[in-house]
Amino acid sequence: MFIMNKKTHEKSVVIEGVTDEGEMFRPSDWAERMGGNLATFKDCRLHYSPLLQPSVTEEGTKCLILDPILKQTNPELYASLLAFAEVNHLKICRDEE
Repeated sequence: MFIMNKKTHEKSVVIEGVTDEGEMFRPSDWAERMGGNLATFKDCRLHYSPLLQPSVTEEGTKCLILDPILKQTNPELYASLLAFAEVNHLKICRDEE
């Protein structure tokens, strides 16, 4: 699953909440927690950044969508999110680098 950034024409990285063994990742709110890294609180509501969006796949799997711009604007966060996914054996969908 890839999502195209219309401005940069690059594909977003999608981290799926499914391990390499096919197990659902826990805790169930992991994507919202990760998305909170760039979220803001305004008008008594949490607003996720367009650069880091928790989402749900068509199959109902939680995922985290990393906009390619995040790699330039916040490389440390970008790297730590990918490291989190790798350490926890989560599926990472991205372009070949």
